[in-house]
Amino acid sequence: MTDENPDRARRARRKQVLLRLDPAVHDALARWAADELRSTNAQIDYLLRRALTEAGRLPKDARPHPRRGRPAREPE
Repeated sequence: MTDENPDRARRARRKQVLLRLDPAVHDALARWAADELRSTNAQIDYLLRRALTEAGRLPKDARPHPRRGRPAREPE
């Protein structure tokens, strides 16, 4: 398909990582994510980016965090 949505293409390039967590830590993260209306994955990404920023280690070429919510309508 040649008219691929650029947002979809960008998301497809994101790295996938297998993360092993203690079940209690995962449950705490899932509850925290739900409180902030995020998925568990988005919460982990948010927390990692915040920690990297606070430590001065977030790469300058890191793409911004994907926006929350429904994507904007494409013009017709």
